[in-house]
Amino acid sequence: MLSNFLYSWWILIQVLIGYNLVMPIVLYILYVCKPKKTTQTPTPQGKEADYAIIVTAYEQTHTLPPVIASLLQLQYSNYLIYIVADKCDVSNLQFNSDKVIVLRPPETLASNTKSHFYAIKHFQRSHDRLTIIDSDNLVQSDYLLALNQLFDAGYIAVQGERKAKNLNTTFACLDAARDIYYHFYDGKVLFQIGSSATLAGSGMAFTVDLYKECLAHLTISGAGFDKVLQKEIVLRKHRIAFTDLAVVYDEKTAESEQLVKQRARWINTWFKYSKFGIHILWQGIRGVNFNQTIFGLVLLRPPLFIFLLLSVLFTMINLLLNPLLALIWLMALLLFVLGFAIALWSSEVDERIWKSLINIPTFIFFQVRSLMKAKNANKHSVATKHSFTETQQP
Repeated sequence: MLSNFLYSWWILIQVLIGYNLVMPIVLYILYVCKPKKTTQTPTPQGKEADYAIIVTAYEQTHTLPPVIASLLQLQYSNYLIYIVADKCDVSNLQFNSDKVIVLRPPETLASNTKSHFYAIKHFQRSHDRLTIIDSDNLVQSDYLLALNQLFDAGYIAVQGERKAKNLNTTFACLDAARDIYYHFYDGKVLFQIGSSATLAGSGMAFTVDLYKECLAHLTISGAGFDKVLQKEIVLRKHRIAFTDLAVVYDEKTAESEQLVKQRARWINTWFKYSKFGIHILWQGIRGVNFNQTIFGLVLLRPPLFIFLLLSVLFTMINLLLNPLLALIWLMALLLFVLGFAIALWSSEVDERIWKSLINIPTFIFFQVRSLMKAKNANKHSVATKHSFTETQQP
């Protein structure tokens, strides 16, 4: 009796990990089978919606000039840029434009949402929509026009595509490959099949009313405000749209220590907020809501390196205990590799990214180091220190 009970749990644990390997291929099949809506080059239509562009900075300001220069080149007129320079020296932040408002909170906020609401509190006019840009991002000139296409179609939350600003090291290339994978499956594919895109922390936009409704009543500490925000949006039965036309260039982690600290915060965030997946999945099943059901399943997925390492471990154990199960695990791993390759093949991938894939084991090693530091990650680091700067879009 006890052996049957333990064996049942052993099988259940394998299923809970193994479904993450085959889910990308299942989602891709649904994506291929569903008729595609034609996409058009974004063009201005009618009266321009009024945007607030919120740029948050913590301790560092040296990356801000190229970010603001990029934003001031937008093919759009009805917007204001709010820089929230938290714990920053703003004496050198001088911009020759009345579209740029520099805000320096009197007390350290050390929180994305606090910075966002500080900007909202100091809005110079009543904006229709807000979009969040990191202090290391650059944007394409048609960024707001591309967002408008989805807002005009009736959506009130939109995630754009974040592309690599730098591919100057192997780590940056592998980080870019990971982003391509997530944007393809968690953005384009999920949205196309009728669910919601996951939020990426920047390059995202919302109606001001929705953002305030979702987060004004909450206190969020540490990283992961985007996890809380997407949960609040989906539980309200809204869909988060995705567009690969609204492009933001994001700085990739270029050094090993930078990678370890950043991933430690991200892993900490997953353990902290993975429970949202259970809540959303249950609401979706109970309410027969496809958007919530699929989105909940996606949120339950551990970070890539964790379920890949566990999958290899389970394969090796089953080689001793049950060769048939080992064969099933091997096939599932091959399906995951195929799914990862499909994501890269479906995108315009730089040759340096393809060449970097041979170093995935090293990349995973440093993420294991991050896992060891994840528990206290937010105590040691609030934001990623940026070492790469670029004045023009790639």
